[in-house]
Amino acid sequence: MKKKILVVFILTFSLVTISFSQDTIRNKKGGGYLFTKVVNYDATPVQDQSNTGTCWSFSALSFFESELLRKGKGNFNLSEMFVVRNAYIDKAQKYVRMHGKSNFGQGGSFWDIPYIIKNYGIVPEEVYSGKNYGGGEKHNHAELEAILGAIVKVISENPQKTLTTSWKKAYTSVVDAYLGNVPDNFTFQGKKYTPISFAANMGLNMDDYITITSFTHHPFYQKFILEVEDNWASQSVYNVPADEMMSIVNNALKTGYTIAWATDVSEKGFSFKNGLAIVPEDETNVSKKGEDNKHFNNAGADKTGTPFDAPCTEKSITQQDRQDAFDNFQTTDDHGMHITGIYKDQTGKVFYRVKNSWGVKHNDCDGYLFASETYVKYKTMDIMVHKDALPSDIKKKLGIN
Repeated sequence: MKKKILVVFILTFSLVTISFSQDTIRNKKGGGYLFTKVVNYDATPVQDQSNTGTCWSFSALSFFESELLRKGKGNFNLSEMFVVRNAYIDKAQKYVRMHGKSNFGQGGSFWDIPYIIKNYGIVPEEVYSGKNYGGGEKHNHAELEAILGAIVKVISENPQKTLTTSWKKAYTSVVDAYLGNVPDNFTFQGKKYTPISFAANMGLNMDDYITITSFTHHPFYQKFILEVEDNWASQSVYNVPADEMMSIVNNALKTGYTIAWATDVSEKGFSFKNGLAIVPEDETNVSKKGEDNKHFNNAGADKTGTPFDAPCTEKSITQQDRQDAFDNFQTTDDHGMHITGIYKDQTGKVFYRVKNSWGVKHNDCDGYLFASETYVKYKTMDIMVHKDALPSDIKKKLGIN
């Protein structure tokens, strides 16, 4: 009898141990944060934007790839550089029309992706990798951005006093020389498509996707053009109170949806290498070694301090805190990522599991990180979600059907 009890105990203990190891994740090897899954959704493999400022395309397409998984459409690897290529061309035309008085660069925003897909379609990564310039498997747009910037600067200055009919063709030829020519049609999994027909075949209605933010310098429950440099297309976002923005985040994740997340990553409490984005109440013992690169795609500087070693007390964030940080340039439009789930640490605090696009070698979370609910409330620039992910009362306030 005692032997049977002992066997049952050992088996039970083993099952508990296995369950704990499967459902609990540390922020880093030996890290003191223990995250237990509340809910998490399928996502495609982590990609590497490398030496580019194209996180907006990587994160938004990761979001749409999860949407395809959610809808049972299958596992797709969509071409980030197809989106970037078309955005480079439309961005140049906007820059010239504005006489050089608009932003031009590698950056973009989430709403660029539905715009591109609606107007130009989309293709799989295997059809258009956007690596036509040599240098191996990594993306690098440093030279391309410099050349394109020089072209549009000259054109916007209009040295001939009238624009030629050839500048768009010349500019596009440079884009395609680096990224590759877009195919008129292609074969994928035995079927022939154009970029437009491939987008239609995915079965995603781009009008179903909306962007949300929370700032007090515009009225709530209305749309406004978000004043950030990378909003080159002057697109509008819905504005809601911060607590309702967080209600949207939590409702989406609890009802089967993931979220594209634009945020500031320049905070002391953001450390991809530590697998964390937090807002410590006491930041005095956070130290930084090294420098962040322009796009943080090398995971940035090394940060150390007790807030990264074990759960810490975080600041209490208000609507005014969000606004002050935005108005004082302390919250900037740095980076886009993809939120796939809700977790809790061992103290019960809510964290979100976030898929990044900096590869899988720079931290111990396989290219993901954990952002606290406080960090998301404080440093979110905007989110993109399916409209049905909104709670019904907020949807009604915004006039969304």
